[in-house]
Parts: sequence; C-alpha cells; structure tokens
Amino acid sequence: MSRILVLGAGMVGSAIAYDLAGRHDVSSADINKEALKKLEKFSITTIHMDLSKFSQISKIVQDYDLIIGAVPGFMGFNTCKAVIESGKNIVDISFFPENAFDLQEIAERNNVFCIVDCGVAPGMDNLILGYHSERMEVKNFICYVGGLPKIRNKPFEYKAPFSPIDVIEEYIRPARYVENGFIVIKEPLSDPEYLEFDNIGTLEAFNTDGLRTLITTMNNIPNMKEKTLRYPGHIEYIKVLKDAGFFSNSEGEIGNYRIKPIDFTSKILFDSWKLKDNEPEFTVMRIIIEGIEQGKKIRYEYNLYDEYDVNTGITSMARTTGYTATAVANLIIDKNPEFRGVIPPEFIGKNQEYIDYIFSYLTDRNVIYRIKKSESH
Repeated sequence: MSRILVLGAGMVGSAIAYDLAGRHDVSSADINKEALKKLEKFSITTIHMDLSKFSQISKIVQDYDLIIGAVPGFMGFNTCKAVIESGKNIVDISFFPENAFDLQEIAERNNVFCIVDCGVAPGMDNLILGYHSERMEVKNFICYVGGLPKIRNKPFEYKAPFSPIDVIEEYIRPARYVENGFIVIKEPLSDPEYLEFDNIGTLEAFNTDGLRTLITTMNNIPNMKEKTLRYPGHIEYIKVLKDAGFFSNSEGEIGNYRIKPIDFTSKILFDSWKLKDNEPEFTVMRIIIEGIEQGKKIRYEYNLYDEYDVNTGITSMARTTGYTATAVANLIIDKNPEFRGVIPPEFIGKNQEYIDYIFSYLTDRNVIYRIKKSESH
C-alpha cells in the first residue's frame, strides 16, 4: 500500500482521493474544512492548511510516496515547483498557465518527475495523440471538449465543475493553434462552429488555448487545434461581459475600495455557475486524428460522453478528469516507469502497455472512449 497525498479537496481533488482510497493510504490537504470533513467519512486522513503558502508544502509532503496536485490553476505552477524541490514526484491536474517545461531543470536536479496536465483535456487527448504519433504520420489533430449541465438555464446555460476563475481564464487567454506548421494566435471565443452530438444535439465550438505542451512536443504535426464546447449562444453572452470590461485585471476604484473587475465577476458568477448537489451534468469530447498509416489516408475519431454518477454523487467532469490522474498514479505504482523531469501525457501515450493500462482503468469506472477508424479521402 502506497502513501499518497492529494493537494486540494475541491470537486476533482475529492474524486481523486475517493478513488485512490480503496487501494492506498490517502491523505488530503485543503483550506476548506467542510470539504475535508466529507473526506474523513471515507477513512481519508485530512490536513487543514492554506496551500497558497507554498513554503509550507515541503513540510507535509515528506512522508508520502506520491503527490497529486489538484489546486486551482493560478496556484498550480508554484505548487508543482514546491513539491519537486522537496524531492517528491507529482501528478498534476491544475492546468496552470505557465510553461510546464520551466520546471524541467528543477525536476531533473532533484531526480523526480512532474506529470502535468493529467486530466481529460488537456490529458487524455494528449495521451491519444502521443499514441498515434508513434504509429502514423499525423497531419491533422483537433479536440472538441466541454462540460455542461443537462438542464439549460438562461442566460449562460453553463455550470462550472471547477473554479470560475479557471473558466474565465479560457475566455481571456489568447488561443494558440497550429496551421500549416505555423503557430497562429487568435482571440479566444473566435472561429465558432456548430457540431452535432448523440445524446445532446447541437453544440457550439470556439477557439481556446488548450494545446499547451503539444505545441512544443508535437511540432512535427502541421495542423493542431483545441476547441471548447458550449450550448449555442454562450459565446455571445461571454463576449458582452468581456467587451464591457468585466474580465479586466486592471484595478479600479469604487468608493474607498480598489478592485479588479475580474475578481468581482468571478465572485458573482460563482453563485450562478456553481453546480448544485446532485445536479446532472455531462462531459463530451471528440478527438479527430488524420494522417498516413501504412501508406493509406486514415481517420480516427474518439468520442466520449459521460454523465454525473447518481450512485456516488461524483460529477462527470470530476470523473473524467480525476480518474485520468488516478489511472496514471496507479500506473506509476504498478509499473514503476523510469520517469524523470517534466512528463506531459503525450509521452506516456507513446507506450502501448501504458495506454492500454489507462484505458482499461477508465473502462472499469465506466469512462468509455468509443473509437471509429476509417479511410479518408
């Protein structure tokens, strides 16, 4: 039995702790006492602490075999840095905005690894592309992904399964994609298109900055994009807020107070976007990979549709994101791979044994990726 510490007891962090607790000695650290209290019922050891005080992290990680990072994105980079500086391995799902490879030298110096972006997307899409890039000449890659409520309430028809500030970040961070071998930078929310999905109907896709490490590690692929999925009309409402300055990071004065509009907006949207207990939601993802395989033009399409689990009360986004991380955590413990440095999921996906392990693990938890292969013209 391994000792594992999960940093963050939010919606996804809790799902990770629950899943690992059946097999390992699991602890969870967070500042939220209520979240920790729920975990204690499942024999999970809890540590009440402010994880934004990064200097304190080194004091609590020493007695653990593996660390899982599940803090909000704005804390993720420094959390990973604190863990690897302490000589501990970490699997992280925080999707921080900084360049993960800036941690490479620190990880190598401490003879440890930092597996980044280990969720559904980024995460599983990286893993799948890594697998195919070893077995075919990939020409085109696109990932469409979104987490949405089943009940559509105006105006946003959206609920955030994680921190609203991390969602807003998707709407303000310039979107990078690769076209004809060149990196293109566009405004987020741009290039809208409509797609049809079984069980759902029509969804709206738009550019977001989701390629992340793939831009560096898969620079031999000429065309790569990631787009976020929402119900039709969502873009229009978000653009109104954005154009009106509600996402601005510039401080303004209101009465005797100085405030950033984005902080105010995040606070207001938290109540509107927060998933209620037992509220049904789903995760949908479509990955398309096209290229040359054994001399033929081949197209692979992966489709994921996953819903809130009424039996466990765990959201779909927590399941699809968290169980990717726990699959990799168990892979590390079972297979003891010789990882060192910063490891994005696409590196793991190159190995047939590893990707088979992860898909099997997810299937056991009813997170199922359906695959279509066809010849393209």
